[in-house]
Amino acid sequence: MSDLSIRAAGMAAPQPNWVQEQYAAENDVLAEGSENGDIDVIQSMLKEQEEQSKSLAEMIDAAQKKAAEQREALKLPKSNTRYGDAPLEAYARLARAKTTAQVNAASGFARRKLFQLKAALGSDSENAPTIRGAINQLQKSINRAERKKRELVREKLLDAQRAKARRAKEEQKAQRLRQELQRKRSQRAVRESGYMREAVVSDKIHTQLTQTQIELRTQMQQLSASTGMSLDAAVQQYTAAAAAPAEAASAAGAGVEGML
Repeated sequence: MSDLSIRAAGMAAPQPNWVQEQYAAENDVLAEGSENGDIDVIQSMLKEQEEQSKSLAEMIDAAQKKAAEQREALKLPKSNTRYGDAPLEAYARLARAKTTAQVNAASGFARRKLFQLKAALGSDSENAPTIRGAINQLQKSINRAERKKRELVREKLLDAQRAKARRAKEEQKAQRLRQELQRKRSQRAVRESGYMREAVVSDKIHTQLTQTQIELRTQMQQLSASTGMSLDAAVQQYTAAAAAPAEAASAAGAGVEGML
């Protein structure tokens, strides 16, 4: 009986050590699992950050492409249409006109071009300043054609008076009328050449104005695309930024005047 108890005690003695080893192994597994779990979490966080960075890069690329498309859309149309040529041709025909019938023909050409440009004003909004400048010059050419018809009538009357004076052998009167007729014709020729120069300068000014407006519109579109604000807000911000130096300069000038 004592032997059985001793054996039972001997068999029971190692049991606590085995249980402890099993618990230790389970703890190691749990520890390893927790470590693996932390690695998975870190990997998932890195993957999420990578995806976010990729999405941000894609958004930047999309914004740049959109801005490039807007710049291309705002460029001047690549056409051979030169709206400033119509007033130049109208003034050239007016200058070559020697009779009232020829002046009427030049005026009719200007009227036809005027109607065409008014129609183009609705279809080509990008070149609106240039078209408006050409329309203004064509309207002036029509008014100047009416003035030239009156001048031609007066010149014809002077020529008739000169011829009558020569027939009456009034040489001094005929000479005076001839000089007056030459003077009027010379003044008209100088004035008509000034019309041509005026048309050229007007075309350059309005073409530059068109290009400036397109550049400003492009800058506004880029500002709106980069900041996400509307075009009206971008215009107000740009106007306020441009007006700030002027206000500062006026304030400084007022301060100087107060000191004086």
